[in-house]
Formats: sequence, C-alpha cells, structure tokens
Amino acid sequence: MHLVRVVRFSIAGALVAAVWLSCVTFALANPVQGDKKQPAKMEEGQRMEAQALIAFVDDFANGKPPANPLPVKWEQNHYVRALADKTYVPFTLAIEPGALTGPGVAIYMRVVAKGSPAVAPPPPPSDKKDKKNDKKTPEAASQYAFEDLFFTDVPPGVAGAPQRLRRAFAVPPGEYDVYVAVKEHSAAGAPAGGAAPAAAKAGVIKQSIAAPSFDGHEFTTSSVIVARSVDVLQTPLSPDSQAENPYTFGVMKIDPAAEPNFNKKGVLAVIMWIYGAKEDATTKKPDVSMDFKFYKKDGDKESYFNKTEPQLLNASTLPPQFDLAAGHQLLGTLELPLASFPEGDYRLEIEVQDKAATQKLTRNVDFSVVAQ
Repeated sequence: MHLVRVVRFSIAGALVAAVWLSCVTFALANPVQGDKKQPAKMEEGQRMEAQALIAFVDDFANGKPPANPLPVKWEQNHYVRALADKTYVPFTLAIEPGALTGPGVAIYMRVVAKGSPAVAPPPPPSDKKDKKNDKKTPEAASQYAFEDLFFTDVPPGVAGAPQRLRRAFAVPPGEYDVYVAVKEHSAAGAPAGGAAPAAAKAGVIKQSIAAPSFDGHEFTTSSVIVARSVDVLQTPLSPDSQAENPYTFGVMKIDPAAEPNFNKKGVLAVIMWIYGAKEDATTKKPDVSMDFKFYKKDGDKESYFNKTEPQLLNASTLPPQFDLAAGHQLLGTLELPLASFPEGDYRLEIEVQDKAATQKLTRNVDFSVVAQ
C-alpha cells in the first residue's frame, strides 16, 4: 500500500513561520484570560436580560429549569495551552433547527470549580466608599472561576442542521462545572398588531469538564481538533471578532467538524499542539516526528489501511527563529483529501515521538467516510 500524500492546509513557505508565531501572539493576547467581561454600557433592556440570565442559572443550579425552554446542547470542546499556565477551552453550543424566532440572543456563562457552590453567596460588604455619596461600593470581582455575559446574533444553520454558537474561556487546570444560559432577545418573536410579545425562550445547560495541565513539564499534546477546513487569514482578528471565533489561533482559522463524518470529496484536517518536547543538545531545536496511520474498522475488528509520510518538526523544518525557551509552540497538522478512501469507518492513530528525550505518545481519532 503506497503512502498517502500529506498536505499542510495550503500553507507554504514563509506562511509557516507566520502561523506558529501568530499562535504565540494569540496566547499572549488571549482575550478570555480575565475573570469577568461585560459590555461597557448596557441599555436598560439588556440589563434586565442579564439579570434574568443570571437568575436562570441560579434557578437551574437549584433544580428549576426555565418555564419556556430553548433546546440547546453542549456539542463539543477542546483543550489548548493558554497564558499563565491556564487552559484555553473553546466550545460549541448547538440550538435545535427552527427553535429560535430571531437571530439575537443574550448569553451568560459561569464556570465553577468542582466542589464549589454553583451559586456563590453575596459578597461581603466592602470597606471602600463612594466619595460622592459616602456609601460603600460592592466589589466587582467575580466569585467564580470564570464568568462572561454577551449579546450576539447566532449564525444561520444549514437547512435541517442546528444553529451553532462558539465561545471560549480560560481556567487553571482542574475539574469544573460550566453553566451556560441562552435567552432570546425579549423583542424577538413579537407579533404584529401591537399584541403582547411572545414569551422569550431560554435554555440552560450544565457541562462538566476536566482541564488538563500544559505547564511544559510533561510531554503531551492539546486536544486533537478534527476540522472540515483550515484557512490562513491576512491579519489576526480584533478582540471582539476573536471572542466570536474562538477556534481562530493567530492567523489560523479552524472550522471544527461537529461530527467526524466526511464525504469522499471532502478533506480531513487534523490540528494539535505538542508540549513538553526537549531541545536537541546540538541544534537547540526540538526533534519531533509524527506518524499518521489509518485503520479501517469492521465492527469490533480493524485492519491496517494506510499511512502518511512522517511529519518532522526539527532544525531542518522549523523556522530559524523557533525557540522553545521563548514560548514558541510546536504545531502538528495534517490535511488529507479522502477521494482514495472507501466508504466506511476509520481510526487515525497519531504517534508523536520526541527523539531528543526518547519519549513517545499516541492519540486516536475516529472518523467516517460517506458517499458523495
């Protein structure tokens, strides 16, 4: 069986350096590193919606779901290294087709460490005083591991498919419960003729996660992101656009696959970061190889199908400026046309070897190839 040809996102020559360097810039300027974000100015209607969202999460944590539920689910998430030994967690929410009466929604997210109260008690009185009114002012810091509130439009979905919304947060390694409340704008769905507006739908979900540590002491990888496409942008996104596109890393924009089903005309793209690799004593660069092997599944059995040429990340392939000590990250990629793959189920085995430290690890990805 011949080797499958490896294609790297159509990134060529000097763009490779731009991609890995921009990924470092992304980590250094990660817009979700803070504990809490809110719009600088909220209209009264938005303020009321924000209060309602917080109340929805409080009630949900105490066993009371919204009266007019919006069908929303946690579809997937990934783990990537972030600044200050935090873990970056981009995720996707899926809203059932036709459930929204309009694109506008308000969203509130609360991340709580396992074992901590889902609803924090009111903050204690502050000793700080408002000089103008000589009154104590409350502390603004969040009592949760992460908290976010935003208003946005949900992109339209493909006919018959869910509408998807993506966001992210960053937390120290550990186990957490993530609460997300999604509420239609109150004005959405208001009938014509001056009648009272329809009751806005609201959905609340809880998702448990375990954020791994990527502190560099252990040879490991980020989550393997399986994507339908990867694009290279001309410039990095603005902070607001970045928040709405959490799977964009510097100038690399990833469209993660909601389900690992690809037709024969499609392309399987795989992206992962490698952490904890050692420097080669001579070259002062890492010396890492990646092997991609494909196995075809038949029920409980599987057989070897094919493999790619090894992907090398070393002094001969990395940009001259690459420096692990400066925080540069190893990026492993594969983009593979599936025309030669018969229909069926497959397992992709990714073996990553750190030759400088004589260590290796394996990651697995299940996917299917379907008719065109």
